[in-house]
Amino acid sequence: MNLQVVAGKGGNGCVSVHREKFRPLGGPDGGNGGHGGDVVFAVDPNVHTLLDFHFQTRLQGGNGKQGQGSNRDGANGESIRVSVPNGTVIYSDGQILADLTGVGAEVTVAHGGRGGRGNRALVSSKRKVPGFAELGEPGDELSVVLELKSVADVGLVGFPSAGKSSLIAAMSAARPKIADYPFTTLTPNLGVVSAGETTYTIADVPGLIPGAATGKGLGLQFLRHIERCAVLAHVVDSASLESDRDPVSDIDALEHELAEYGGLADRPRIIVLNKIDIPDGRELADYVGGDLEKYGWPVFAVSAVSREGLKELNFAFAKEVVEYREAQPPVESARTVIRPVAVDDSGFNVKRVKPAFEGDIEFIVTGSKPERWIGQTNFENEEAVGYLADRLAALGVEDALVKAGAVPGSFVRIADHEFEWQPTDPDIVATVAPRGTDARFEVSDRKGADERLAERRERRAEVLERVAKEEEARGKRRKR
Repeated sequence: MNLQVVAGKGGNGCVSVHREKFRPLGGPDGGNGGHGGDVVFAVDPNVHTLLDFHFQTRLQGGNGKQGQGSNRDGANGESIRVSVPNGTVIYSDGQILADLTGVGAEVTVAHGGRGGRGNRALVSSKRKVPGFAELGEPGDELSVVLELKSVADVGLVGFPSAGKSSLIAAMSAARPKIADYPFTTLTPNLGVVSAGETTYTIADVPGLIPGAATGKGLGLQFLRHIERCAVLAHVVDSASLESDRDPVSDIDALEHELAEYGGLADRPRIIVLNKIDIPDGRELADYVGGDLEKYGWPVFAVSAVSREGLKELNFAFAKEVVEYREAQPPVESARTVIRPVAVDDSGFNVKRVKPAFEGDIEFIVTGSKPERWIGQTNFENEEAVGYLADRLAALGVEDALVKAGAVPGSFVRIADHEFEWQPTDPDIVATVAPRGTDARFEVSDRKGADERLAERRERRAEVLERVAKEEEARGKRRKR
């Protein structure tokens, strides 16, 4: 199940100066923006399938509200809580984000963006009354894949129409769809069974055909639901009318697919010869009894219709489940397995790249802090840009640019923002200018830098257009 998950955006900070009668400049009082809402996945015992996500493929948290004057912070965005069935595995980019097992297990898949700080929070010894505020950060946005792996103790495996659904209906209160055609079961059915003091769950999963491990039939939809099972029961149709099938060949085919899928060799097996209420079925079950001894697994001949042999099979399942549980290390009832990706939040990297045009010198700065600061900066405000320059200089970005060979006028790209770099002059006090401006930025110099960037973008667009035309011409020549 593919989903687009988007957390809420943080609210912008507020620029405000307190004013009251006889006190026109009472200091900055702009509040912070609210944080964006998270997207949380949690196990709900009342949810059993992922079918609801067929109709809702995008999940989005609420955006944070903007800060206001009088030291009022914006409200946080509303987080959304997504209910999923027990045994849901969440993937992103082919990697497991979380494995939710047990009622109460939950994980935050997308974190909301942090709200921007208002000018009240940006006060420092250099900036007594900041004339700018930070912008809110965007929330996490990612594509995830949800996969349900049933959490059951006993998994019934077998060919289509082997009687698995009838068997689970006879042994539990589950009422799966039963019909006289193959692949009646399209989603796993779970039933709760009691045997004395032991209670266990049994799963009726979609039928298996040769080649399922490579995706044929319901393929992987079948196999992934038995990964967590403690016991695997081979349900064999002993009254099959197909001349090329018999219990031994069916079991060999099932074992081949399980081996191809992998990871199930250590699970105990039980052979269930079903449909002995039919005379031919009982006769075949008696006939192949000796041939099945080679597997060394318990064999039970049963009938889901007449319920013959079901009591013995029930207690055999319970015995294997108890032994499997005792052999496992103790686990908590609610278990969330998370495999986070390591993130370096403290460093950055400066890389010199081949310029797009002759005579240019271009550098790319990567790192979580510089990229986050770029997103927080309002580039229409000179003072905000000056504050960004101070933060980058304090982090060591300017020194790293000099070591990498940058000179005044070199083009630097951070995240999606490109600018013409000029070293910060520590001898000029940035706060002597009016609010919203920075004394280190001369209007003429900034206008010239903007013009050069615009010219650079125009040249890049011309080059891209020329390359596209050449590719189109080459394509036409190849067609000829």
